[in-house]
Amino acid sequence: MAIAKSFHDLTVWKIGRDLRKKLYGIAKTLPIHEQYNLAAQIKAASVSLTSNIAEGFGRYHYKENVQFCRIARGSACELMDHLITCRDENYISERQHKELGPELDTFARVLNAYIRAIGSSKTSSGLE
Repeated sequence: MAIAKSFHDLTVWKIGRDLRKKLYGIAKTLPIHEQYNLAAQIKAASVSLTSNIAEGFGRYHYKENVQFCRIARGSACELMDHLITCRDENYISERQHKELGPELDTFARVLNAYIRAIGSSKTSSGLE
């Protein structure tokens, strides 16, 4: 495993970026009465996936990086709940829900592996 030189190099950041794009797409399709509530929360939580990984990567101490990754993990769980809400309200199809749910699970698993790598390497960026 190589040391990442930038947060752009991190697989978990790349997965989060792809998810963010998809989730923004869903947020744009929500009914107008949800644009300031659910859509805004989906956008904020999806931005949190990548922004917290990037911010943590830029910290000097590995424990700070881990803390920002934990925030990103919490945002992934929040997004799982938002997808359930969207499905319950028929804002997204069952197919969309079945595609994005596992993608969020994958993000969380890769993020957990990254957190373990950071802790075991005791460096700010961890291992890729």
